[in-house]
Amino acid sequence: MTVKISDTAEIQSFFEKAAGYDNDNGSPRLKRIMVRVLQETAKIIEDLDITDDEFWTAVDYLNRLGARGEAGLLVAGLGIEHFLDLLNDARDEALGLAGGTPRTIEGPLYVAGAPIVQGEARMDDGSEDDIATVMFLEGTVLDLDGKPIPGATVDLWHANTKGNYSYFDQTQSEYNLRRRILTDANGRYRARSIVPSGYGCDPKGPTQECLDQLGRHGQRPAHIHFFISAPGYRHLTTQINLSDDKYLWDDFAYATREGLIGEIRFVEDEAAAASRGIKGRFAELEFNFQLQKATEPNLEKRSQRPRALQTV
Repeated sequence: MTVKISDTAEIQSFFEKAAGYDNDNGSPRLKRIMVRVLQETAKIIEDLDITDDEFWTAVDYLNRLGARGEAGLLVAGLGIEHFLDLLNDARDEALGLAGGTPRTIEGPLYVAGAPIVQGEARMDDGSEDDIATVMFLEGTVLDLDGKPIPGATVDLWHANTKGNYSYFDQTQSEYNLRRRILTDANGRYRARSIVPSGYGCDPKGPTQECLDQLGRHGQRPAHIHFFISAPGYRHLTTQINLSDDKYLWDDFAYATREGLIGEIRFVEDEAAAASRGIKGRFAELEFNFQLQKATEPNLEKRSQRPRALQTV
């Protein structure tokens, strides 16, 4: 049997040296990760007979992916971010942690520092009043026993009618469609916003370029992102995908999960609209969240993933 060069002691030693194993400086954790990356990359090159042209095309692709800031989009599109959710689900199960609203991917479009309000907020800036459908979103944050959690932070964000997000879309006002709402004494939150649109990857961007080669689309259903947190409870990163969207169960980012479908209801009743201080057709959406107790303080916090910060 032919010995693969990537398996030889000489190559393994070479990669250990490249990963800094021959010195006491730097990060031992990163060294361990890096030597594995080098070893697995070498095996892929050898096992799949990767040509020089294919290799350098991949390097160029990574350069373009980073220059466009689409790495976070690609890891969602390739299912890696969803895999992290499944892995964390399995870890929770092994620890006997169960119940509550399911987690799902954060995505790459969160911006820290959104305005914080008590109980109720208007999220949109009115710039799409002539084309958008007003949406009234509300719900309760509960514990696993169904008791309301007052003072919980509901940090939510979503796209406009064009599928674009403020901050990343410079035509929108600061923090448009982004708010942090503190639940009231009954654990309730309420928001007036607009019905968001789903979006697709930039057809000329590197993420869609990769998806094209895989024969896949890059479309997402309409959805609303949430961070839910409260002292003494596990932080929840999740999102709800809106019912009846054509991509509801064909989300390129694999974020749709059972228990995370937002049943949106459209109302065409002039009296009902008037009672809410608006005119014309509007939408209603109620979604409740259940949080697990935090078994240790660090579980109350979200991950340290780098995120955009518009203002301090």
